[in-house]
Amino acid sequence: MAQAWFPLEEHFLPRKLSKENLDRFIPNRSAMDFDYAHYALTEGRKPKVEVTSASRKAYMNQLAETMNQNRTRILAFRNKPKALLHSNHSDSPYQQPKSVKRRRYIPQNSEKILDAPGIVDDFYLNLLDWGSSNVLALALGHSVYLRDASSDSTSMLVTIDEEKGPVTSINWTEDGCNLAVGLNNSEVQIWDSASNSQLRTLRGGHQTRVGSLAWNNHILTTGGMDGKIINNDVRIRSSIVGSYLGHTDEVCGLKWSESGQQLASGGDDNVVHIWDRSLASSNSTRQSLHRFEEHTAATKALAWCPFQANLLATGGGVGDRTIKFWNTHTGACLNSIETGSQVCSLLWSKSERELLSSHGFTQNQLTLWKYPSMLKMAELNGHTSRVLYMSQSPDGCTVASAAGDETLRLWNVFGVPPPKTTKKAAPDAYLQIFSHVNYCIR
Repeated sequence: MAQAWFPLEEHFLPRKLSKENLDRFIPNRSAMDFDYAHYALTEGRKPKVEVTSASRKAYMNQLAETMNQNRTRILAFRNKPKALLHSNHSDSPYQQPKSVKRRRYIPQNSEKILDAPGIVDDFYLNLLDWGSSNVLALALGHSVYLRDASSDSTSMLVTIDEEKGPVTSINWTEDGCNLAVGLNNSEVQIWDSASNSQLRTLRGGHQTRVGSLAWNNHILTTGGMDGKIINNDVRIRSSIVGSYLGHTDEVCGLKWSESGQQLASGGDDNVVHIWDRSLASSNSTRQSLHRFEEHTAATKALAWCPFQANLLATGGGVGDRTIKFWNTHTGACLNSIETGSQVCSLLWSKSERELLSSHGFTQNQLTLWKYPSMLKMAELNGHTSRVLYMSQSPDGCTVASAAGDETLRLWNVFGVPPPKTTKKAAPDAYLQIFSHVNYCIR
């Protein structure tokens, strides 16, 4: 079916017809002779002495003609000077100006819109993830759907039993082959997306729903409503190899740093913890590297900076509405920005110094910020309910957003992807269209 593209009109501000736009006359003073002008205005008005001698009169006329030649104009205009020849020599004082980087065009409308009926409108869950194999996973109620972005084909991975569901979190492994699925009954299932088969089920770590997941190689970290954070080594039978205890309420955000040495966790207790992987052991640890208590609402949005080590961005809920930046080496808060609305999710650009945030009431928008100035570059509108979930394509250019309005939107936020050299074949697991998720053109 045809894709929904939205041409964008460029708007130019009209030129104001006022005196402010008129040029001011500036005479060319280098072409003026002020001495002669002074003489013409003063000495020229004095009464002239009549000369009777013919030879004397001829001499005076000749002298005036010689001394005052081309002096009939006080203000003189010159032609525009010739343009200087450009020199290719480095020692020339006239160098070509350096090229200025062209400002990137950011489309204001979403590229595609998909219906997402039955998506759970819950701030504390994590129901959207875009894997490195370019497959987008979305949980709708008790079911998980996969959309292969390379072929635009979709399928249903699994439907969870009524007594176990709904699905409360999903997260791809780093290779994009296996998907972890957290459930409302505290279990975590691991699925092979290529064969649509369940690999194993993790039990015993939590007593309530698992709302956040984060992979770190073979370690799957889970966060529950019970406030616990559990490290699971999926290679061994008894998977629990460590836990972090520091939150007093539901853990709604988990993110491992790029190095895999630090874990950021956010909770409904308004606290952000930074955990050291080396401190996790079979015994529970309550000792975190840092404990940030500056947020005044639940902190779900977490994003590690890809271009600056130890830089973490966090976003607060409806009672906080701020984005804060932390140095996780020193524990210092580097900056805090008031956004005006609930911060639901954060994503860094992989190629530019930019940060994307998704928000709730009142505008339900996506906002693109320039870092570190935090000037707004663009606001992307379209969702009619809070934008709870965001995920980024493997090439770093496209962002998927899902909201309580039961729509999934794709945005070209971070630029245009490089041209494809080979087209990836669609796996057999992704040959069907969403069975009950209609493709919309708007």
